[in-house]
Formats: sequence, C-alpha cells, structure tokens
Amino acid sequence: MKDIIDTAVATLLSGGTILYPTDTIWGIGCDARNGAAVERIYAIKERDHSKSMLLLVENEAWSVALGERPTTYILPREKWQPLLGNAIADNLPAADGSLGIRVPNHHFCREIIRRLGAPIVSTSANFSGQPSPCSYTEIDEELKKRIDYCVPPLEEFLSGETQGSRIVKINIDGSQTIIRS
Repeated sequence: MKDIIDTAVATLLSGGTILYPTDTIWGIGCDARNGAAVERIYAIKERDHSKSMLLLVENEAWSVALGERPTTYILPREKWQPLLGNAIADNLPAADGSLGIRVPNHHFCREIIRRLGAPIVSTSANFSGQPSPCSYTEIDEELKKRIDYCVPPLEEFLSGETQGSRIVKINIDGSQTIIRS
C-alpha cells in the first residue's frame, strides 16, 4: 500500500491526475492547487466548466462531516474561503464562487491528502453525462487511458459504497438545502 500511495502522491505533486477509490465511488483527482491539472480533468471527462468539481479535504475544521453518510457541502465563498484561503486553483469554484467540500472518512483518501499537504479534486470516474460507475470494472477503458495513474482496485482501498455522496448546500445565512439525499 505504501508504494501505491507514494506513486499517487508523486503523480499529484508533478501535476498529474489519478483515478482512485473514495469514500463513495471511484473518482478522478488532482492537486486542488494546480489549475492546469484541474483543466486536464475537465478535458479528460469532456466536461463543461459550468459543472464544478468538489474537493476532498483533511482539516479538523471540517470534522463535523465525519461519522455520517458521506456528505458533500456546497459552501458560498464567504464560508469556505476563511478556512481554505486562496490555496486552491481559480478554476475550481463554480461561477457563483461556491465550492463543494467533503471530508472523506476513508483511510486511503485521507492519507493522500495528508501526504500531499493539500486538498484533492474529486469528480466521478466517468465521461460527462454518462452514469457514474459503481465499481472499478465499470469505468470506461478509454477514460482509464487518459489518467496518469490508476490506483489498483485492491480490497483494502474499497469503501463498499456504490453511490455518490449526499449533497447539502449551505447558504450565506447558514440555512441548508438538500440537493441529493
């Protein structure tokens, strides 16, 4: 496992993309600080920039998200920027400045984030508009070829989840809207 994590982190640090297991489904990721790598993910997925991607973070300030079903919080800039600052790529937030953030309760993801020293991008491992794959074997082979490093689907990396995260939008006034339950 150490060699796999070493390779994934080295790939991210060099501006590359990874295909990796998350606490939900398989994702495509990059170093969230690297705008060129973020652009590559948009190109790999053939995804429109109007559909933003989320961040996986390992930060004690976000620990309230742990222990429940994997939940992505969509936060307005006023809520996320005080905690993340300007250390993320300009092309990650949505056009309205909001940003999706999740703290994964998944050893592999947390170790990658810790070793990288930064959040990682997470978006489903599919071409835009296609169904999200529930397992590694369902990921399109052409998509895999576009990724710099594909983490092997070893049993100890898998979360057992087969669906995306719950999505909750936090509004500026602190009220919440459930986008996906």
